[in-house]
Amino acid sequence: MKKHFYILYAFAALLCFALTGCGGAKLSVADEQMERGEYYDAANTYRKVYNKMKKREERPTRGVIAFKMGECYRRINMSARASAAYQNAIRYEYPDSMSYLYLAQSQHKEGKYAAALKNYDKFLDLVPSSKIAKDGKRGCQLALKWKENPTRHIVKNAKLFNSRRADFAPMFLPGDNTQLYFTSSTEKATGDNKSEITGTKKSDVFVAKKDEKGAWQRPEPAEGELNSELDEGITAFTPDGTTMYLAKARREPNANTSVEIYTSQRSEAQWSAPVKFEITADTISAYGDPAISADGNWLYFVSDMPGGKGGKDIWRISLKERVGTLENLGDVINTPGDERFPYWRNDSTMYFASDGHAGMGGLDLFRAEVTPSGAWNIENMGAPMNSAGDDFGITFGEGESGFFSSNRNDARGYDHIYSFNLPDLQIWISGSVLDKDEEPVPNAVIRIVGDDGSNQKAMGKPDGSFRFKLQRGVKYVMLAGAKDYLNGKQEFESDTIEEDAEYFVDFILAAMQKPQVVENIFYDFDKAVLRDESKQALDEMAQLLKDNPNIKIEMSSHTDRVGSDEYNNKLSERRAKSVVDYLISQGIDPERLQYKGYGKTRPKVVTKRIARLYPQFNEGDELNEDYIFALPMKDKDIADQINRRTEFQVISTTYDYYQ
Repeated sequence: MKKHFYILYAFAALLCFALTGCGGAKLSVADEQMERGEYYDAANTYRKVYNKMKKREERPTRGVIAFKMGECYRRINMSARASAAYQNAIRYEYPDSMSYLYLAQSQHKEGKYAAALKNYDKFLDLVPSSKIAKDGKRGCQLALKWKENPTRHIVKNAKLFNSRRADFAPMFLPGDNTQLYFTSSTEKATGDNKSEITGTKKSDVFVAKKDEKGAWQRPEPAEGELNSELDEGITAFTPDGTTMYLAKARREPNANTSVEIYTSQRSEAQWSAPVKFEITADTISAYGDPAISADGNWLYFVSDMPGGKGGKDIWRISLKERVGTLENLGDVINTPGDERFPYWRNDSTMYFASDGHAGMGGLDLFRAEVTPSGAWNIENMGAPMNSAGDDFGITFGEGESGFFSSNRNDARGYDHIYSFNLPDLQIWISGSVLDKDEEPVPNAVIRIVGDDGSNQKAMGKPDGSFRFKLQRGVKYVMLAGAKDYLNGKQEFESDTIEEDAEYFVDFILAAMQKPQVVENIFYDFDKAVLRDESKQALDEMAQLLKDNPNIKIEMSSHTDRVGSDEYNNKLSERRAKSVVDYLISQGIDPERLQYKGYGKTRPKVVTKRIARLYPQFNEGDELNEDYIFALPMKDKDIADQINRRTEFQVISTTYDYYQ
């Protein structure tokens, strides 16, 4: 009852306002301008009427006019002015609950997400089932996350293409990334009259071209008979680039402004006068934002014709057989809001703009993938491709680069052209090839094979270092080899996170010309039984033999100086045999394995690595009994520990593993 009371009260006030002559003519002019879609002119007229009124005596009427003023500003993308107008409408108790929704949407487009969330909630209190408000609220929440976690896209203002007015809807000529067409209301546009809708000159089609050095030149009006004193723009091309589809405003005296689709033919860089493209017999609905499918068989366009999902929807019609082929893209793509500016990049990927799907504010860019079953997968492109303003009209050039339009950072609501590029991920793996003494192995050959089919090969540097470029989310097998060394293998999987990364892997190669210590082999005192903690090192030894299937080895065990020669020889023999038995149990052919216990007869010679770990010993020193006897007690224990070791030595490289 309260809402109905306010409506009646407002109507009575407006009637009184018109009958008493206090500016009634101007108000009627504003209403007529708004009815015809002349929103810029209507907003100016409403503002003049509004400013003449007395605040106390005409509150309901001020509320009505403020709401209408907000509607005009909303439709020409002046979000800040729209927000102020809707706030005034609410302040003067304008009864329509839509004022809260439109205020929330305008604040959403300003990037005032906290304020927008409050007004979405107020509207949902009144209309709990509103999908538009629910999606708007979710968009505000997602926008905050997208701003904190932007994609890797690099977005820049394409200043060379932009004027002091609106420049938008860029489109490459198919097969030619050196010609970019777009729509502009620059002062260079044809004609002298200002648009009643936007307040700027009526838009024309412009083209920018690259010179012979690949540098973009300043845009010029498209050649031929394309442009006129009416609004032209938002272009699309057939795959061969010879036919242009474009939107053109219909402007007739005493009739609403509308939009229709036209075609123009190219001949020797000249475009012919546009000819209307008939879609239906409906002359009331608007038809615009043309796009051609990648195969050239379908015209996609935007219309508010009956049968849609609300607002402006994306439709399509066959260019081969128009009768009976008109269809709406359905409610997965279309919403109660506006879906606009379709663009087909290939047979399965369409881009479009929407303010009905959850987004950052205004129109957002979306990627829509057609699955093999014919279903749609839709993804918001996130920040920085999207912003709180309108982001729309994308076109791709080479790779993941191109242009789109946006009114971000323009308080007047004018659109401008922006470039974008998604640079390749820089994922690297680097490391060094070293020997067991941690000395560089020069000029090693490193191979890396990915489960994506990639296969790379490179030489390591003289200092043993190497570096490979990788792909994201791929499993790799890496193999390093060098003359007189056994091959080493590593397995690695790159991360799936979309960010630059560098990983590090070192290869430790075993020299074939000298014994190699197998670290971390443990036995109980006076026993030859392997302890469980030895299994990892022996499993790695078994894998080394599998990675080098042509070699035969001798496994040897060595003891310290304590005990008799006979005791140490027998103990070390049993221990070496235990290692060989374990390797056989892991699938290594017994013919490739020999074992020998040397007891204390082969004391260790200090290597560079041992000298680095234990500076009290000098490289080349032999840790025999006389040498150890002269050491301090603490160093005696270390020397004995070094002598207690298990080693292997390559004795043949001619084993026939295919026999």
